[in-house]
Amino acid sequence: MRPKRGGASSGHTVAETLLYARKQRARFTSELAEFVRFPSISAQPHHAKDVERCARWLADHLRSVGLPQVKLTRTPGYPIVYAEWTHEPALPTVLIYGHYDVQPADPLDAWRTPPFEPTIRGDDLVARGASDDKGQLFVHIKAIESFLKTTGRLPINVKCVFEGEEEIGSPNLLRLLRLHPELFGADAVVVSDTRILGPDQPAITYALRGALSLELEVRGPTHDLHSGAFGGAIHNPVQALCEILAGLHDEEGRITIPGFYDSVRPVSDAERAYMKRVGHSDRQILRDTGAPAAWGESGYTLYERTTIRPALSVTGISGGYAGSGHKSIIPDRASAKLNFRLVPGQQPREIERLFRRHVARISPPTVRAIVRGSKQAADPVVVNRSHLAMKAATTAYRRAFGRVPVFLRSGGTIPIVSAFCKTLKAPVVLMGFALPNDRMHAPNEKLHLPTFARGVQASILLMSLLGNARKSFVGIQSKQSVVHDPHFQQAAFAEGNV
Repeated sequence: MRPKRGGASSGHTVAETLLYARKQRARFTSELAEFVRFPSISAQPHHAKDVERCARWLADHLRSVGLPQVKLTRTPGYPIVYAEWTHEPALPTVLIYGHYDVQPADPLDAWRTPPFEPTIRGDDLVARGASDDKGQLFVHIKAIESFLKTTGRLPINVKCVFEGEEEIGSPNLLRLLRLHPELFGADAVVVSDTRILGPDQPAITYALRGALSLELEVRGPTHDLHSGAFGGAIHNPVQALCEILAGLHDEEGRITIPGFYDSVRPVSDAERAYMKRVGHSDRQILRDTGAPAAWGESGYTLYERTTIRPALSVTGISGGYAGSGHKSIIPDRASAKLNFRLVPGQQPREIERLFRRHVARISPPTVRAIVRGSKQAADPVVVNRSHLAMKAATTAYRRAFGRVPVFLRSGGTIPIVSAFCKTLKAPVVLMGFALPNDRMHAPNEKLHLPTFARGVQASILLMSLLGNARKSFVGIQSKQSVVHDPHFQQAAFAEGNV
């Protein structure tokens, strides 16, 4: 269908586009089920062909909805699926980002149904990747389809960038963005890979923590030793590793690495009061985890501990014999995987430097400690909430969900977001559609289908609003895409600009 010139919906209304989406809801769900069948696990090499097949399916689907330019861009890793509709220079250009790779499904025995056999259970679609992030990026694809099938055009210019490596740190997309930023040029970026508070309470995420992943290996003897012959004479690397790890936090949950908190920027009392008003309570967070009791840095709520304060987690540990029965050995080595979550002011490489120095200082002379770095690092981000794109998202949410969204900090990290902010100098709208109980990264991950349907409506409304605001929108280059000024934060919350 040849794009029509003129208004954003010549001869049609947004209501007709919304009606199309409502009528196609069952088909949208069926197509999403096809999408989540692919075990596109980027972290596991034996699923490489599955990731490739998923990318091809996604590219074909983008063509089927009517996007005229679709490319499968090869990288040293997994493909980047790129599509665009850019017919009107006078219209704003919005970059829509998402990822089609998913987390490993382990432990498989914890799933009620197979992770890659999508199952409808009540109002939920249960499958790995249903919420993170296939269902969320599919929201925008279905919004694009709804416009193209009813009006033959979009109210804005759109670029879609969907990658297959987000769960392993986005190495090749980051490289492409660094080498060819002109390919991603846009007036705003929309990312849907975050949570809202509930099916009737939308939320816009305005801050993400940064991340750093490291591995600590402790080596002892040159080979495994008989624990009867050498137990009590040789320091066990598993024990030494546990002693080092146990010393990384004090009794109050604070990280003991010297200098770790020196660059953490303070958060105003006004912002903390707002967070307390709109965020999850300690009771809610504890209930969602299923843990018997809370733990962590004193003086902060659980919501604050997971958003405005940094964290260090041991995400995996290995060493010695773990098979059935017993094996009487002192293993030659043990290792642990560590994940830091960082807040504004902290830089991943500086934190790595401090950690290496600390480990070298506290490691006993009876073992050798080796720290291995990782490319999985991302800076923390705080987004300017006053940009026009944010206001359009607020209105779109209100019309689709019937309530004004709240603004939330997230404890998670989306590596590409900080890169988009730095490189494109454009606002990033973190417009999520996942629920707190969607079990992202856990067994029995799900997507709430009524929220998915509302999400499609919200995306349609967002595109229409941005198109109608084109005269004041096009050419805006927000100088505060990433805000690190605590005075800005304090003023924004004190003035009620949320």
